[in-house]
Amino acid sequence: MSLVKTLNNGVNMPLLGLGTWKSKPGEVKNAVSTALELGYRHIDCAFVYGNEAEVGSALVEKLDSGLDRKDIFITSKLWSTFHHPDDVRNAIVETLKLLRLDYLDLYLIHWPTAFKRGDSLFPKDLEGNVLYYDSNLLETWQAMEKLVDEGLTKSIGVSNFNSQQVAELCDKGRIKPAVNQVEIHPYFSQYPLIEFCHLRGVAVTAYSPLGSPDRPWAKPGEPLLLQDPKLTAISKKYGKTAAQVVIRWVLQRDVIVIPKSVTPSRIKENFEVSDFVLTDEDMKKIDSFNRDCRLIVPRIEKDGASVYRDADHPNFPFNIPF
Repeated sequence: MSLVKTLNNGVNMPLLGLGTWKSKPGEVKNAVSTALELGYRHIDCAFVYGNEAEVGSALVEKLDSGLDRKDIFITSKLWSTFHHPDDVRNAIVETLKLLRLDYLDLYLIHWPTAFKRGDSLFPKDLEGNVLYYDSNLLETWQAMEKLVDEGLTKSIGVSNFNSQQVAELCDKGRIKPAVNQVEIHPYFSQYPLIEFCHLRGVAVTAYSPLGSPDRPWAKPGEPLLLQDPKLTAISKKYGKTAAQVVIRWVLQRDVIVIPKSVTPSRIKENFEVSDFVLTDEDMKKIDSFNRDCRLIVPRIEKDGASVYRDADHPNFPFNIPF
C-alpha cells in the first residue's frame, strides 16, 4: 500500500502525519523535530492551537539542515473568527508568518460555524454565551480559492463539514475541496461520510484516531478506545500496540491519518505501521466496534449543563446523520 494519497488536484499528500492539537508550547517543537527525523513528511497544524510559532521554529531548523521544503506537507486551518471574506487572506498570511513558510500545502476551513469577527478567538457576551457570525460558507470558500490563485497554498479543503456542506462547495465552488478532515476512530467509523466524500473525489483525513483521551471536555466513564479488550486482543495477534492497529485500520480504508503525540517513543511507534497488514476479518472486527460515538464536539457550560458549543449556529454540522 502506498503511503501517499493523490488529491483531486494532482498534489501528493502523505497518508500518515503528525497531529499537533493539544501539543503544548515547550513540547511541540521537539515533537515536530522528532517526527521529521523519523521520516514523517506531513505535519498538521492550526492557528487556534496556539503553537504554530514553535512548529515553525522546528521546521526552519530542519530546512536549514538540509530537508527540502517540497518534501514536507504542511496543513493549517482557518479559524472561526476569520470566515468573513475580507479576513481570509490576512489569516493565512499570519499563519505563514508563524510557521516561517512561503506557502502551505493544504489550508482548511477549521469549522463550518463562524464566530464574531475580532481579536478574541472565542468571543462571548457578558453571560458567557458564544458570539456567532452567520457566515456564508460559499463566500468564505471563494476567498479560500483566491489563496490558491496567489500561491499561498497549493490545496484547500474543509474540516468538520457534513455531507451537505461538502456537496455545496463541490457543486458551487470553482475549486473542489481536496480534503475533509473529520473525527474518525473505531468507535466512530464514519463510513457513510467517507464513502460520500470519496465518491465526490474529496479525500478524507482522520483526526483523533486514537479516541483523544486527553480531550479537554472528557467526562469520567467515557470510553477509552486503546484500553478496549477486543482491540488489545487484535494487537497481540500482530505483535503491535493498540494504537498501531488503529492507525493501520484507518490507512487500509484509504483515509489519511494524523495521530498526535509529543512523546518520542510514541511518535516513533505511530509511524511504524508499514510492516503488517490487517486481514479482512480483523478489519471487519474493528468495524464492529462502531458506536456512532462522536467524542469531538466542543462543549460549554450553560445554565448548569454541558451543551454543544455551536449547536444553535445555522451551520452546525452535526444535526444531520453524516
